[in-house]
Amino acid sequence: MAIDVYLNFNGNCREAVEFYAQVFGTDKPKMMTYGEAPANPEYPLPEEAKNLILHTRLNIFGSNVMFSDVFPGMPFVVGNNISLAVVTDNLDELQSAFHKLKEGGKVEMELQETFWSKCYGSLTDKFGVQWQFNLGTGDW
Repeated sequence: MAIDVYLNFNGNCREAVEFYAQVFGTDKPKMMTYGEAPANPEYPLPEEAKNLILHTRLNIFGSNVMFSDVFPGMPFVVGNNISLAVVTDNLDELQSAFHKLKEGGKVEMELQETFWSKCYGSLTDKFGVQWQFNLGTGDW
C-alpha cells in the first residue's frame, strides 16, 4: 500500500506539471483531459472542462505525485488543494481504512467502480484531511 500526494489546480494543471517535470528532470508525463474520459450522457461535459487535466502524475525522487484540475464550478482554495491518495491492490485494506476514516467525517464519493478503478472513493476525515482511495495503480 502507498500513500501518494494529490494536488489540484484551478485550470493551470498542465502548466504546473510541465514545470515540475522540468524542475525535477522527470519523463514527460501522460495527461488525460476531462474530454478524453468516457462520456456520461446523464452529465454532459461543459465545453470549458474538455481541455482541463483530469489526471496525470510524476515520479519525483521515487514518490508519486498526482495532479488534476478541479472541475468547473467546484470549490478551489489555495492551501486546501491537496489530498492523500491511498493506493493498494488489497481490497480488504482499502475498505477497512475507508470505513474507519469516514467515521465522524464526510464522504464525497462512496467506494465504487469507476472507469479507472474497480474500487474508488473519497472522503474528508473528522480532522479535515482529504483522502482518496484507489484499488490498484492502473496505467496511470
